[in-house]
Amino acid sequence: MSQADQDFGKVAVLLGGASGEREVSLNSGGAVLKALQSQGIDAHPFDPASEPLDALKQFDRVFIALHGGYGENGAIQGALEIMGIPYTGPGVMASAIGMDKLRTKLIWQAAGLPVPEYAMLDDDADFAAVEKRLGLPLFVKPACEGSSIGVFMVTKAGELQGAYKAALEQGEFIMAEQGVMGGEYTVGILGDEVLPIVKIEPATAFYDYEAKYLRDDTRYICPAELPPAKTAEIQAGALKAFRALGGSGWGRVDFLMDAAGRHYYLEVNTAPGMTSHSLVPMSARKAGLSFEALCVKILAGAHLG
Repeated sequence: MSQADQDFGKVAVLLGGASGEREVSLNSGGAVLKALQSQGIDAHPFDPASEPLDALKQFDRVFIALHGGYGENGAIQGALEIMGIPYTGPGVMASAIGMDKLRTKLIWQAAGLPVPEYAMLDDDADFAAVEKRLGLPLFVKPACEGSSIGVFMVTKAGELQGAYKAALEQGEFIMAEQGVMGGEYTVGILGDEVLPIVKIEPATAFYDYEAKYLRDDTRYICPAELPPAKTAEIQAGALKAFRALGGSGWGRVDFLMDAAGRHYYLEVNTAPGMTSHSLVPMSARKAGLSFEALCVKILAGAHLG
């Protein structure tokens, strides 16, 4: 069956929203909308920040291109479940857990998957002791945000407390995480398929919001130049990590490498970016899927439950 012959009915592309990642979502959703329409699909934009969710009842399927906030934390997935409208990406539980970096790490640790050392911070934390245990550099981040929003790199002793206070402006629960500095990578998941690994080489100190979305000097290597056995090990672990959270449909698992070549799974994205800078479309192209074909395949996997 050709793409044009598939009948998806009337499709809503959820974009925008009210999270700190609104602008990224507008870009992702706009690209997805254009791709679906180019394939003859009856797709329409839908911004939940300005339209009542009840209006989604006129649609047959939903492509979720929301990032952060309730677009990725299971809330919109729960609303669609109640309305009986199939949607793309993981379900309620996987989305909620995936947005929570602490609970993601706890599940991955229980599953025997390697993660960077970390500590949760509060006003009474012994910041000097955390710096000593995790070592420098380390990273401070909100536990329930994405796109590197509110992430700070601590490189000098005594800076952790200030970074913690700055991160509090972006989230309530703050995590300190060991700096694993041997390379930043990501793996896309599409159904049961693991896409080629992408290595990310930012010109900035780390892969921050600016490097992800605003700069043109971030370098991407796909497929990553890793030994075949290591590639297979990491891809199998990424699929295990995705499934451990209950992930389905599509998503992205980020990981880090240390100088000795050991890898550590960092976080999962349950509604990855679909912009010109985004990593899943880049990886899919290496696997032989155009952006349009990728969008249609993701939409075809829309589900309930």
